[in-house]
Amino acid sequence: MALHRQRHAAEGASSSRHPNSQPRMLIQCNPLEGYERLWNDYFAQPSIYPPNVFRRRFRMIRDIFLRIHFAVGTHDDYFVQKRDASGRLGLPSFQKMIVAIRMLAYGVTTDLLDEYVRIGESTTRLSMKKFVKAIVSIFGGKYLRSPTSNDIARLLEVGQRCGFPRMLDSIDCMYWK
Repeated sequence: MALHRQRHAAEGASSSRHPNSQPRMLIQCNPLEGYERLWNDYFAQPSIYPPNVFRRRFRMIRDIFLRIHFAVGTHDDYFVQKRDASGRLGLPSFQKMIVAIRMLAYGVTTDLLDEYVRIGESTTRLSMKKFVKAIVSIFGGKYLRSPTSNDIARLLEVGQRCGFPRMLDSIDCMYWK
């Protein structure tokens, strides 16, 4: 019976439980290569890309990224690199966090990230879910809340200084009551 299932899957036939699905394909994409590329591009000293490119690509400065990285890794051990059952090192936390941030910053799908970061689709989706949950849990009380009267006054003052009187939001921001 087991031999029949293996041959059945190898021939590309669909299973009765998932009639439209294809058998999973394992692609050896060398995630270590993706990690080394990310490290050399943005975090090594000296890095290939300067701080202004980091800010443009990640939508934040590197110091804030590193603070978020530390907070998320402390909050959820999914973002801590561990060994799997066979003793191989799992994915580094930088890779898992970067795919989530890039998906949020650029609104891209998992496929676009795989070629550069070298993480599979299911891991990218899981990283995104866990990252968002961690961010909401860690920073939600302070940053993901409705503005107070003091916040509104401060934002209006900043807008006034920048030449935008009475502006509280912009086109790409949520509307606040």
